[in-house]
Amino acid sequence: MKLSPIVHVVSAFCLLAQSQSAWAAGAPDLGATAFARACAACHSLEPGRNMTGPSLAGVWGRKAGSLESFDRYSPALKAANVTWNADSLDAWIKHPSRFIPHNRMTFPGIAGARTRAELIAYLKRASSGAGETAQQGNGVMGSMMGGMSGQRPNLKKMESAEQVKTIHLCRDTYHVITADGETHDFWEPNLRFKTDSSDLGPPADSPALLPAGMMGDRADVIFAKPDEISGFIKHEC
Repeated sequence: MKLSPIVHVVSAFCLLAQSQSAWAAGAPDLGATAFARACAACHSLEPGRNMTGPSLAGVWGRKAGSLESFDRYSPALKAANVTWNADSLDAWIKHPSRFIPHNRMTFPGIAGARTRAELIAYLKRASSGAGETAQQGNGVMGSMMGGMSGQRPNLKKMESAEQVKTIHLCRDTYHVITADGETHDFWEPNLRFKTDSSDLGPPADSPALLPAGMMGDRADVIFAKPDEISGFIKHEC
């Protein structure tokens, strides 16, 4: 029996609807991958855990620039009078600097509408407290801390090769001696001093040495608090 053109159209419409429904159901799972690639290096989904950017836990329905535990919002973002929902997040993720000019997020945006929709679906689900476990730190801009991932290491549990005992500055070279007895030499501009007072930071008076470059010639020394830094550096050859 030959089917009429109307039947063909209805069948095609039903298949399209089924396809769209299946995509919508799976969009948050696909969005988890987008989050890991584009967002996880700078944003956590854990409440209260801020990174370079604010925690995105509970972001759905939150006013931009309003998370009290985050102190690095730009004046532009705080004055934007934007509430995060599907439309505002889509415009923000597409091109942050156009949606809110002069903000501080150094992210070029995501051009693909479908990828943005998947990411937004994921953020909505995560914001509802669904217990998301994104692959934190697989972002394309992953930090050098802890290797090439953005995952922050627990510096309360350092290996002896990471635990700094003394630092000597001789002319333009830092000699960093770690608890395993090794001496690591760095040209002065290539050694950076940082602090981490969080629950992942190092114990007091026990800074950590972490690699900070692909060639092995750069590193970070991370202290528990700023006033430890000068006391650790001895000017001697």
